[in-house]
Amino acid sequence: MDNKVVLSVRDLARHYDVSKGLFKSKATVKALNGISFDLSAGKTLAIVGESGSGKSTLARQLTLIEEPSRGQLFLDGEQVNYRDKVQIKALRQKVQMVFQNPYGSLNPRRKIGDQLAEPLIINTSLNVQERKQKIDEMMQIVGLRPEHYYRYPHMFSGGQRQRIAIARAMILNPKIVIADEPTSALDVSIQAQVLNLFMDLQEQLKTAYVFISHNLAVVEHMADDVLVMYLGKAVEISKKSVLYVKPLHPYTRALLSATPTIHPEKRYQKIMIKGELPSPINPPSGCAFHKRCPHAIERCHQEEPVLREVDGRQVACHLAEDFV
Repeated sequence: MDNKVVLSVRDLARHYDVSKGLFKSKATVKALNGISFDLSAGKTLAIVGESGSGKSTLARQLTLIEEPSRGQLFLDGEQVNYRDKVQIKALRQKVQMVFQNPYGSLNPRRKIGDQLAEPLIINTSLNVQERKQKIDEMMQIVGLRPEHYYRYPHMFSGGQRQRIAIARAMILNPKIVIADEPTSALDVSIQAQVLNLFMDLQEQLKTAYVFISHNLAVVEHMADDVLVMYLGKAVEISKKSVLYVKPLHPYTRALLSATPTIHPEKRYQKIMIKGELPSPINPPSGCAFHKRCPHAIERCHQEEPVLREVDGRQVACHLAEDFV
């Protein structure tokens, strides 16, 4: 399989200025605060973490919806220049997104065929007949029938709508697809079908995926590598095969302990995380996780850990060696 790096992220951050209230000064929310990783063609990087950890903010940066506050983004070897509108338009064809809610991501007033044709009309010079042929091929690949072309979104089930959304994302044959919780709005019985479709398409088209999820059971099925986020930062980056056997960051260990599994040998001792995710407006000093961590020591309160290599993966924890 091609090991070419198609997505490279360096110290990517996104900060927002928010008002604290009437007559009060503005505050800065560091929703994303320095993420770096590489993704190769045909591979899947899963990004996991609680709600509020910055996963969807990262997705908006990767799909060029927002300009980052700092950092660099390289798509298919090309550094993104946000001032170059021609380049941005060209790069948007190479990175597409599948959204969480298949009900909200489709226009209820337009036929499915018209919605699948739209990316081709905007981004290619194909004529009507060529577009129809391309759409028919993609519909067949994702398991939709030819007569579905003329139907409206309300005539489909949730699983079928997500297949339509996947077809729309794939129709330009992108290098990278960002999937933001693509199965969380679906019935459990349908989730496996959609995940298998993602994997079949990846095998056929060699597309790289950034798969955003809070469900570590789904991630285990999909990912090659896993990036665990907490309060806008990466706390552990690891090969999936290593992470699920021996997680090193206390937050990763807690997430895995809460993941249901039918395999008794994979069950982890339950770790209860105390309290709520801290506010990104006023993050704790030192390690952002220290107030909820059962292993925190004085150093964790004062000194922020940086990502460093421990036992073959990147971990941001002062005590990572204790868990090896």
